[in-house]
Amino acid sequence: MNTLQFLLFERSEGDDGSVTLDALASTRAAQHEAVRAEAQAVLDWAEREFPGQQGPLEEGMTWHHDLQISEEPGGWIAVALTLSARPEFADALLAAWAPLED
Repeated sequence: MNTLQFLLFERSEGDDGSVTLDALASTRAAQHEAVRAEAQAVLDWAEREFPGQQGPLEEGMTWHHDLQISEEPGGWIAVALTLSARPEFADALLAAWAPLED
């Protein structure tokens, strides 16, 4: 199992049977590269575990992502990772990536 230090996914179910996984981390610049690396590790896992299945769900694919990075007031940097997926992908991702225990 992989551990997430910054990203915590929230799951929501769509009326069409799809699942949306949203994660947001807002950190100071000193931690930004670690957050980006964590997001990239999740995406690398997705490509490795579900190869060739990334793309719009309405086109028959299994998962799709949107990664947004923005600078916020006060020197904060927000990283938002949204994954739209079939339930089997969402279940596998949540089983593989656990949040860091306090």
